[in-house]
Amino acid sequence: MKRRVVITGIGAVSPIGNTAPDMWEAVKEGKCGIDFIKGYDTTNQRVKLAGEVKNLVVEDFIDKKSAKKMDRFTQLAMIASKEAFADSQINIDEIDATRFGCIISSGIGGLQTIEREHSKALAKGYDRVSPFYIPMVITNLAAGNVAIEVGAKGMCSCVVTACAGGTNCIGDAFRNIRDGYQEIMLAGGSEAAVTPLGIGGFTSMKALSESTDLTRASIPFDKERNGFVMGEGAGIVILEELEHAKKRGAKIYGEVIGYGSTCDAYHITAPSPDGEGGARAMKEAIADANIQTDMIQYINAHGTSTAMNDKGETAAIKATFKDHAYKLAVSSTKSMTGHLLGATGAIEAIITTKALQDGFIPATINYQVPDEECDLDIVPNTGRTEDIEYAISNSLGFGGHNATLVFKKYKGE
Repeated sequence: MKRRVVITGIGAVSPIGNTAPDMWEAVKEGKCGIDFIKGYDTTNQRVKLAGEVKNLVVEDFIDKKSAKKMDRFTQLAMIASKEAFADSQINIDEIDATRFGCIISSGIGGLQTIEREHSKALAKGYDRVSPFYIPMVITNLAAGNVAIEVGAKGMCSCVVTACAGGTNCIGDAFRNIRDGYQEIMLAGGSEAAVTPLGIGGFTSMKALSESTDLTRASIPFDKERNGFVMGEGAGIVILEELEHAKKRGAKIYGEVIGYGSTCDAYHITAPSPDGEGGARAMKEAIADANIQTDMIQYINAHGTSTAMNDKGETAAIKATFKDHAYKLAVSSTKSMTGHLLGATGAIEAIITTKALQDGFIPATINYQVPDEECDLDIVPNTGRTEDIEYAISNSLGFGGHNATLVFKKYKGE
């Protein structure tokens, strides 16, 4: 018998809030976190905007000595993880720590450290790079550092599937609990690639918006969309087997009930134009949840604001839901946060869970020009109060990765 899996803790650092509650309030307000890049001088680069984390003092959460040994993506993961762990009220001395796992994604890892240490090496020689260089840049060390911090001795892993990574991590964690391998999992994603090289790389492949209008840069499903806006941050959830959570009196935000993961096998960066892979991920997740397709009421779309993604994802939703596609609410909260790469699925999992819990469907903000090829109900500009029971969150990543999670409102049963 498959076991039920619930969410008992959430933590977030994002362009619209440095805690999960603050982020959710900003989502309900339709706040835009896109601004001019403050982290470095963009004079010689075409892209000027990003969704940076704002007013975060890392040393308020991590002691200065430890923080110096972590790249920014690990720092953000640590801060969000500490929030989620504290929120769950788990006492490590009262659980079996060997049945408590950790899985955190990052699409790129320690890019900031790579840039800094490479510059140092060119100036002073490669033997002068930091002795912490390797553990600072390798992508699995967010999970490793967090596991040490919270005392998680179960499986510890890192999924690297580009922008699907956060969703894949939560999905894999869900399966580990549901199938009996773990009792608790800390899962999510973290990214800190708003750097000269990170922005430059995406700019040269023409993936980023070069707009300097804060309200017309990240505009998913809008006909004038012209690329995504890079974001940074981290999202972490605590997943727990239902009876284990109830036994310790945990508060429960929602339930994860299905997961689908597929590959387009089409192109290294472009999604399949007909959305075939994304459609299969949604169908697999809904079948895994053992519910009917027409029971889904809301989709937190990947919705990156690129021409190909938004058109292809719309096609995937239509292929999956048929006539029901036009009865769904399908919004992209990347209109507020920008695109957080490997962290984006985890941030959006939290938003989707809160949408179910609070009965509020987030908007796609800054929408102006309808696109006949993206003609679903994208909840334009203003969110709406609506009691919803089932929702899904989609993520797609370079390499043809597709991942979908199905969430259910928890009613105490």
